[in-house]
Amino acid sequence: MAQFYLVRHGQASFGTDDYDRLSALGEQQALWLGQYFLEREIEFDQIIIGTQLRHRQTAEGICRGLGHGVGHGLGNGLAFDQHAGLNEYDFDALFAAVGPEHVELKQLVRGDKRAFFQALKQLLQLWADEQLTSAQPESWLDFAERVAGARSFIQHSDASKILVVSSGGPIAMMTRQVLQAPAQSAIELNLQIRNSSFSHYYFSRESVQLSSFNNIPHLDQPGRLDSISYG
Repeated sequence: MAQFYLVRHGQASFGTDDYDRLSALGEQQALWLGQYFLEREIEFDQIIIGTQLRHRQTAEGICRGLGHGVGHGLGNGLAFDQHAGLNEYDFDALFAAVGPEHVELKQLVRGDKRAFFQALKQLLQLWADEQLTSAQPESWLDFAERVAGARSFIQHSDASKILVVSSGGPIAMMTRQVLQAPAQSAIELNLQIRNSSFSHYYFSRESVQLSSFNNIPHLDQPGRLDSISYG
């Protein structure tokens, strides 16, 4: 069976005016991951990314770590393929759709990073339960369908080893779909996925099998433990 490595982007710029770009730590995480793949002689014959900047920056950092230079693709000139199904849900728009009956949630989201993630968990549950009262950019089911579309796109590739760069929400949803787990699993998994971690899958056109989840061997070592992040 063919394989794909599903990577969450490096740390983004949480708390700034432009979340959709890597922080200096995020760039370093991506570089280290590419170096890890190089050391393990893991080479890719296709790279698929979402359309968000942090996905491209992460893929470029991995390519640099692999020794392919500033990446518009692999050393053989192969360009990145893009699929919007790998993009993160719009959490700002979802928070804006929360009704006045959840005033405590609106207060939480204004707090520090820990408070934000507490609020995010509650938000995702409301979204999955169709309890958001205002207009949303997409429903939970719409989100699930576009992630399934990205998974189908991967499965119909002729490549044997693919690097896929996405975000925490789509990675959690894809994992939930592959495991045929309940919706709640996607929410719980979403909050566990670490920046620049990878999950390893085997696939054919008929099926996808999870081999390992949320791996960070490039960070889980002396001198880098402070570089493990979630945002």
